[in-house]
Amino acid sequence: MIACSRQIPYRTCLVLCLSLPLVTSCMMGPDFQRPETKVSSQWLGQASNAPEAAPVQDMAQWWTAFNDPQLTSLVERAMQANLDLRMAESRIRQARAAMGIAGADLGPTVDTSASYRRSRTPGSGNSGEGVTSDLYKMGFDAGWEIDLFGGLRRGVEAAGADLDTAVESRRDLLVSLSAEVASDYLNLRSLQQRLTIARQNLSAQEHSVELTRKRFSVGFVGKLDVVQAEALAATTAGQIPLLEAQVRQTIYSLSLLLGGEPSTLLAELTPDVALPVPLATVPLGIPSDLVRQRPDIRVAEAKIHAATARIGVAKADLFPKFTISGALGLQNNTFNSVFNQASSAWSLGPSLSWPLFDMGRSRANLELKKAFQEEELLAYEQTVLGALREVESALIASTKEEEHRQTLVQAVAANHTAVDLATSLYTAGQNDFLAVLDAQRSLYAAEDALAQSSRTVSTNLVALFKALGGGWPAEEGEANAASGL
Repeated sequence: MIACSRQIPYRTCLVLCLSLPLVTSCMMGPDFQRPETKVSSQWLGQASNAPEAAPVQDMAQWWTAFNDPQLTSLVERAMQANLDLRMAESRIRQARAAMGIAGADLGPTVDTSASYRRSRTPGSGNSGEGVTSDLYKMGFDAGWEIDLFGGLRRGVEAAGADLDTAVESRRDLLVSLSAEVASDYLNLRSLQQRLTIARQNLSAQEHSVELTRKRFSVGFVGKLDVVQAEALAATTAGQIPLLEAQVRQTIYSLSLLLGGEPSTLLAELTPDVALPVPLATVPLGIPSDLVRQRPDIRVAEAKIHAATARIGVAKADLFPKFTISGALGLQNNTFNSVFNQASSAWSLGPSLSWPLFDMGRSRANLELKKAFQEEELLAYEQTVLGALREVESALIASTKEEEHRQTLVQAVAANHTAVDLATSLYTAGQNDFLAVLDAQRSLYAAEDALAQSSRTVSTNLVALFKALGGGWPAEEGEANAASGL
């Protein structure tokens, strides 16, 4: 340690200490390089997009493509009140504070202290009297670690990457939240549609029951026709309570997503509304765009950055640490004299510490950080591949489900005709009641399947928007950072 004394004048010592930060420093460890991703030049299912619809203009608000004000309201309110989202915002503030803590290590620290002590020392011999004395002390202590090898700066870099991770995680939650609200809403409207279909079919089947009972009373048909008609109506009636329960449960789920109690949205969502139909197609872009659009990929990238920076922190621990420390204080036995020049004391000088032997702990820690970085690189690759699979799966599901829905539209129309014909022939006595039952059963099944397929077409589109990373604007993260989120 270099200490200031008569041999080293004060000014020379001060200049020596203050010049240490100007010494050319280096940064240990590798610099972060954004990972390169090799993907296909186009999507396998891209040609299947419907050409007659206009593309969505704003992927950040893709739900507006359904042209449903209530859906838009629910999504926007969820983004304000959802508890998971608010917790994510809290984690951003935590990460920003942690970055501030890491940055504080780059600068000096100054502590101040003041004390008073009164003491008595015993006298010598049997008749010696003790001595009572006072001691007044006050002063400042300062320290500054000179980051010659970049360990502290790498720590700040890692903390910044952790902040990026928190910001991108919130964006990822925005994507998932908007998709979940939209999916639950579409499912709710589909369930209400299925409930309406069930009630309409039940009404038609109960009419058939009355018709067969009248025909049975005059001897035109046997008891079997009546029993079969009653059985079909009872079966359909049994579906209604199950659908009513699912409707209520879906409303409860939406209430939770909006940060409310289960009953919060009952009055708003109980009235039936038609299932919204999307009016636009998805702007797919090219697969390489996915790397910048999806927040979960950006999260994985930020984790690589943090892991890379921490390699530098671990590597800097292998090298010496330089610190400038100083103290300035006043000390005297009387309070009136404590501020005299003779009571002052000071010290200033640099120090060096270097762990020469630690049983390999520092080198093992360096290898540990390298292994963490390797894991994050593999996790990034897995995230990208998973994202590509999600988009392709959503594309093929959307294409094939639309084909399925079109066949169900035809099936419903054909079954309506079959029910009318079977009922007319039965009423005219030209057919047995079994044909009417089969036709009514088939019609109900086809209408219910069509309602479910229409919902699936819409939810597949939601899944595609989510897979492409829609649901947050590019400038949203920067705006949050500026506002102190």
